[in-house]
Amino acid sequence: VQLQASGGGVVRTGGSLRLTCAASGRAFYFGWFRQAPGKEREFVASVNWNSGASYYADSVKGRFTIMGDKYNNAVYLQMDSLDPEDTARYYCAASTWKFSSSAPFSPSSMHDYNYWGQGTQVTVSS
Repeated sequence: VQLQASGGGVVRTGGSLRLTCAASGRAFYFGWFRQAPGKEREFVASVNWNSGASYYADSVKGRFTIMGDKYNNAVYLQMDSLDPEDTARYYCAASTWKFSSSAPFSPSSMHDYNYWGQGTQVTVSS
């Protein structure tokens, strides 16, 4: 699976951006992670490709929306009410492994994913 992330840019506080992850190949689920300078990469959101179920980090819940587009084989991350704390490089990830069927859909660890894109920079100015 190859992943190409795009859509990053510079936006003012309170603004919106939509990131796109173009995927070649099939995966069970996709996710977005982000990494700010000097910080570890952290989970943002994930979506189950077949069911459409989604899962979010508490820090973005209610502001970000992840969506799968089966027609274009893409995953989007709509980011609203952006804050300078959201400034980071955003990475798209995919998994060809099935998430545990005994647990609610919640793949939030980097170890849950086996494919990664190159990232796109998001900068939120105050």
